[in-house]
Amino acid sequence: MLLITAAIFAQNNSSSEVTVTFHNFPWGTSLQAFTSRMGNPAYVEEVNGLRSLVYDNIEVSGYPVFLIAYFSQSGLEGGTYYFNTFSYEERIQCYTNMRSELLARYGATHLNDIFSSTFREMAPYESSWNLPSGYVHLKVDTRRNDPVTLWFSSPALTRILFGS
Repeated sequence: MLLITAAIFAQNNSSSEVTVTFHNFPWGTSLQAFTSRMGNPAYVEEVNGLRSLVYDNIEVSGYPVFLIAYFSQSGLEGGTYYFNTFSYEERIQCYTNMRSELLARYGATHLNDIFSSTFREMAPYESSWNLPSGYVHLKVDTRRNDPVTLWFSSPALTRILFGS
């Protein structure tokens, strides 16, 4: 079980000093080291040279999540949490709580909530942090009833996905 809150508040919120990791694993962690601590995944898939390990019944900041960790030949490159929230209110509360924790850890967000509060029931909420040690993206789309997702990527994966 992981509680992201403790790790977030233990860090300095100066973005130049904060190190982005996924589930307390640094980028480049071997697949073997990851599975020795996490156990066997519920599912494994390989796409475009990345191996994805899927875990269920994981907890992040008090919320149940599905965790997907992405590995290249170089080791851990990224990961995503899909929060198991079911009602509109649960999704908004989860997004708000996670955003507060991420703001405390990483500082001001580079992508603010997209729409004003007048249109929030129809809008996706998004926040992101593009830091030297990795990229973090938090999103929920209340119109489509999508889950809250929290995505992390190493600098190498971020360059591949978004260019330099």
